[in-house]
Amino acid sequence: MESTMLAKAIVMAGSAIGAGLAMIAGIGPGIGQGFAAGKAAEAVGRQPEAKGDITSTMLFGCAVAESTGIYGLVVAMILLFVNPFIGKL
Repeated sequence: MESTMLAKAIVMAGSAIGAGLAMIAGIGPGIGQGFAAGKAAEAVGRQPEAKGDITSTMLFGCAVAESTGIYGLVVAMILLFVNPFIGKL
């Protein structure tokens, strides 16, 4: 009984650490979106007549970049709340 509780505690601790590591995936999209927004602002400053095309391209790129962060968030939520490893004990 006590070894089962210890095993569950270790699995929960590992899941919490894994969820924290999965959230590191949010750093990349944040940097990428900031860089894209800065470059889009520069481009609009150079060619104001192309503002619509530049903005739509930037928003599409930011949406693609954000998907990586969302995948990391989904993995973290699964590890914290669904925790598929507890059923393996």
